[in-house]
Amino acid sequence: MRALSHPVRIALIEALTLGGAMTATEVGERIGESPTTCSFHLRQLARYGFIEEAGGGKGRARPWRMASIGMRIGSESDDPETQIAARALGKLVRDRQLNRYRMWLTASSSYPKPWRDAAIDDEHLIYLTPEEMEQLHAELHAMLLPRFRERLTDPTQRPPGSVPVELLLFGFLLEPPTPSA
Repeated sequence: MRALSHPVRIALIEALTLGGAMTATEVGERIGESPTTCSFHLRQLARYGFIEEAGGGKGRARPWRMASIGMRIGSESDDPETQIAARALGKLVRDRQLNRYRMWLTASSSYPKPWRDAAIDDEHLIYLTPEEMEQLHAELHAMLLPRFRERLTDPTQRPPGSVPVELLLFGFLLEPPTPSA
């Protein structure tokens, strides 16, 4: 978690996930940071295994790529400091995602009607046990998302007209469970 504790590092991960392999200069242009700053933070992310050299570069023009796609930030630790750090990191990531959603809401009227009509803005209230909630999460990851996953890492798998779409799913309790629950 310490490796992800800086907003520039989160921005780098987002940019590399979306744009594929890039040099420090290229990713810096994308996120509005200097190549020197990006180079430092890329090395830190590589040190902790989040990214790796993509190969094919020379000297300082080394492209970097994600070592794996996707991560789950949890606070399963019993250590209070780890729990605080995980919550802070999760909040940072979610704030960035929710800001992108707010930008969509502000700008959506300028997008083509088919995309406006296809956009998802749902809320569902359901009653679940903890086990059912875990099962729902597992089924989404096992059955629905894999058919789109390769499009992220292999641009040749993207159908014509496809664009990046961020899908956020939150599942949380609205109130604490009663002692009998």
